[in-house]
Amino acid sequence: MNILVTGASKGLGLEICRVLLSQRYTVYAISRSHTLEFEKLECMYKNQLFFKSVDLSNPDDIHKVVFKEFILNSIPLHGFVNNAAVAYDDIVTNINLKKLELMYRTNVYSPMLLTKYSIRNMIFNKVKGCIVHISSISAHTGYKGLAMYASSKAAMEAFSKNTAREWGSFGIRSNVIVPGFMETTMSSTLTSEQKDRIYKRTSMKAATDIISVAETVAFLLSEKAIAITGQSYHVDNGTI
Repeated sequence: MNILVTGASKGLGLEICRVLLSQRYTVYAISRSHTLEFEKLECMYKNQLFFKSVDLSNPDDIHKVVFKEFILNSIPLHGFVNNAAVAYDDIVTNINLKKLELMYRTNVYSPMLLTKYSIRNMIFNKVKGCIVHISSISAHTGYKGLAMYASSKAAMEAFSKNTAREWGSFGIRSNVIVPGFMETTMSSTLTSEQKDRIYKRTSMKAATDIISVAETVAFLLSEKAIAITGQSYHVDNGTI
């Protein structure tokens, strides 16, 4: 089974690839950077892991770069994992339109277009596929400075739910995973004190386990979740 994963070269995306590969999926990975960690994974899974450098801040290029040069219609897609995202952190009274637009191009416009062409591929190949969007706990509970980022994730949650309703009759499912704060590159700019304050808001008083999130992605892509669509699953150590 062939799965497209964005933001695949590090953090959660890398872990998602690792879990899917261990379960014998073939992974088509896109990311801006090609990291040493990803290269090691490629060596372990030759002919099962494929990579293309793609800048998702350029949604106009999505069709050509991803679906004309990387994943052709001759390659049936069974799943799409929308993981890539950038954060624009600031308080609302400091909103910068250019920075906001750049974030939305990466977090919203490109994922929508990737969903569009993934579904077209699934229909062409008569595949009952699955889409999994990675959201954020910030879309469900407030954090100072995350209003803009949270809004982009909330947009994709609404998009997913309506996609599920629209394409369910074709056997195409769409779900969302809402992770809590994890130890990733995106959270690396936070101080230890800031992280501790965030973790104390959870039931388990700790960072969300990244492997748990990746395993949940794999579950939703599998036939074990064949009756699950239009849902949002919180993997957040009990933040909500």
